[in-house]
Amino acid sequence: MRILLDESACTSIGMCESLAPDVFELDDDGLLLVHDEEPEEARRAEVVAACEACPNSALTVEG
Repeated sequence: MRILLDESACTSIGMCESLAPDVFELDDDGLLLVHDEEPEEARRAEVVAACEACPNSALTVEG
C-alpha cells in the first residue's frame, strides 16, 4: 500500500491528520507532510479512512 498526495489539490484542512496523526501532519506553514508513504498493511482501514476524509480528494491509496 502506498499513499499518493496531489499537492495541488491539498488545501490543508487536516481531516487526514485528525484520523491518522502519526501518518499525516500539517507543518507550521500549513503544508501536508506524509510521514509514512508506505504504511503497514495492518493499518489499511485507518489510512484509507483518513484519505477518504479529504474533501478535495488530494490523497489516494494505491495497492
